[in-house]
Amino acid sequence: GVFPAGHVNMPGGQQPQKHYGITSAISLAPPRDIDHQYTQKLCDAMKPFGVFEDEEELNHRLAVLGKLNNFVKEWIAEISELKNLPPSAISCVGGKIFTFGSYRLGVHTKGADIDALCVAPRHVERTDFFQSFFEKLKQHEEIKDLRAVEDAFVPVIKFKFDGIEIDLLFARLALQSIPDNLDLRGDSILRNLDIRCIRSLNGCRVTDEILYLVPNKENFRLTLRAIKLWAKRRGIYSNMLGFLGGVSWAMLVARTCQLYPNAVAATLVHKFFLVFSKWEWPNPVLLKQPEESNLNLPVWDPRVNPSDRYHLMPIITPAYPQQNSTYNVSTSTRTIMSEEFKYGLSVTDEILQGKAEWSKLFEPPSFFQKYKNQTEKINVVKLCRRDSSTCTLKSPPLKCFLLLLFVS
Repeated sequence: GVFPAGHVNMPGGQQPQKHYGITSAISLAPPRDIDHQYTQKLCDAMKPFGVFEDEEELNHRLAVLGKLNNFVKEWIAEISELKNLPPSAISCVGGKIFTFGSYRLGVHTKGADIDALCVAPRHVERTDFFQSFFEKLKQHEEIKDLRAVEDAFVPVIKFKFDGIEIDLLFARLALQSIPDNLDLRGDSILRNLDIRCIRSLNGCRVTDEILYLVPNKENFRLTLRAIKLWAKRRGIYSNMLGFLGGVSWAMLVARTCQLYPNAVAATLVHKFFLVFSKWEWPNPVLLKQPEESNLNLPVWDPRVNPSDRYHLMPIITPAYPQQNSTYNVSTSTRTIMSEEFKYGLSVTDEILQGKAEWSKLFEPPSFFQKYKNQTEKINVVKLCRRDSSTCTLKSPPLKCFLLLLFVS
């Protein structure tokens, strides 16, 4: 493959190594035995949190996705017949399910839902998906809790298929047929598409590009599992609350992997905290140099769009049209995350010096640890006992706690 930057000159006349990302690596050091040992300990520390699925659960997901894929092909063939396509065309019309998000990245946890995309040829309309395909799903005895959200920013059909929750998007491409080996990464497939199809394709295109831009997928996956678990345990995993969502965490980990291409997960977790505790925001995190495209879609570019200059923590998706995935971040949430990066660095320093166990990294923050005296603690309690009828979040104490953090 071609990578978005030049070469790293290796000592001793070795072959130059291609490098990943927009700068050369910080270190090409290979892992030592001790790094492998720390990585094994990291895996062991994550197991009690249900982050790894067993073989049986993984196979169940594969079987369900296989059934759904066949179901889509069957439906597209039926629609093609109704629209009077010739039999020769119907036999090769295709159709395909793509996955994206945590499942596609290979970092989903036990019981997590699957983000999927149904890709159809040009004669299949969006209305067909929300009408005839929805009806076809309704007839299937293994499908439960079926609901369509057709007017969402990214329209979706949600359902449970044999116990697995699936969010299914739809994209109609300007192609006569959808082959099994279709690659969504090229920008030309976006030409002449409806904006809802472009948005629906974005998740797959971003996920595929992230995987393409990391030097070692297995090291990336294990590191991302650790960082996601850490962020959830520390209460900073939420796009809605102004922190970071799954895609943003994935891009930060991917950038760390680019900077330390030969490191294993234990080292990468430590380097993640090192890099982002020192990052000079609002400098953007980029996995590749944004490429120009003549499709004229709006992209993140502070030189062109004045509103983009106010983004506090830009993390830019690597697929066209490039977007900032962290537009909800505020000065307060950024400050909280910066403190957490520094705390993560100090804990991983201790772990890699043999002074602490990995379990320390996954300890949740004490509710009162940020407050220095009893008066402040009393104020927190008073604030959280207030009438919560005006709170819009599902957990009023959380809303009040965040409010207190933001004003303190």
